[in-house]
Amino acid sequence: MADSSGKSSTYIGIDIGGTGIKGGIVRLKSGHDTNGELHGSRFRIPTPRPATPEHVADTVAEIVAELDSRPKAPQSSNPVGICFPAVIHHGICLSANNIDPSWVGAEVADLFSARLEREVRVLNDADAAGLAESRFGAGLDKAGTVLTITLGTGIGSALVHDGVLIPNLELGSLEFWGGSMAEKKASAAAREREDLDWQVYAKERLQPYLTHVERLFSPDLVIIGGGISKRPDDFMPYLSLRAPIVTADMTNNAGIIGAALFASEASASN
Repeated sequence: MADSSGKSSTYIGIDIGGTGIKGGIVRLKSGHDTNGELHGSRFRIPTPRPATPEHVADTVAEIVAELDSRPKAPQSSNPVGICFPAVIHHGICLSANNIDPSWVGAEVADLFSARLEREVRVLNDADAAGLAESRFGAGLDKAGTVLTITLGTGIGSALVHDGVLIPNLELGSLEFWGGSMAEKKASAAAREREDLDWQVYAKERLQPYLTHVERLFSPDLVIIGGGISKRPDDFMPYLSLRAPIVTADMTNNAGIIGAALFASEASASN
């Protein structure tokens, strides 16, 4: 599919998670309008066990093949965007907090490119979500610095300034509460693990963490993403920051859309 200028308007985005790998075709441009919407349904396959690089690459290839088979699939010359739950530096995986340790040191972009036989752009999953939210979601048209915090098994974070992503922020790794990693105490998983009620979790865990982060980065907007953003009434009333704080608009699709957007902009810069 192409826009009025003849340039392709759709890209494939893939979101690799701990329990599932999902992908979709994302419509990014239509004439002069930028949409950031899924074109058709998502396609999901459970994450393989063990989730080694080779097994995951095979699953990603299966998802891309399904998306490529659709009548309005993107041009095969378009790069595929893939977001991944790790620090990604120049296409190389540098961490494994919530993934199989065999990924550390892997040249992720090269691995997927070889398996898919096409160009691939890879970024951190929270970065992808934050990029999508800042461009198309809760941060749409917001100037300045937009900080997205995703709360799930861990804590993901993304910083976007005037539309430009600052990658690999990793604010879940901040030492807090006597030297503990922040995500061990303030993630959604920590709330469930310690059986904290929502008010206690918000006031005693999220509020001090977010206050500390705000002091460090002085954002103009804070977006809370992850699964708990689907139930804002349980925790948002107990949070207060200098900056406006809102929940994410694109919870389930942010990774896919952000990955596709990252691939499209990397392609445009070449």
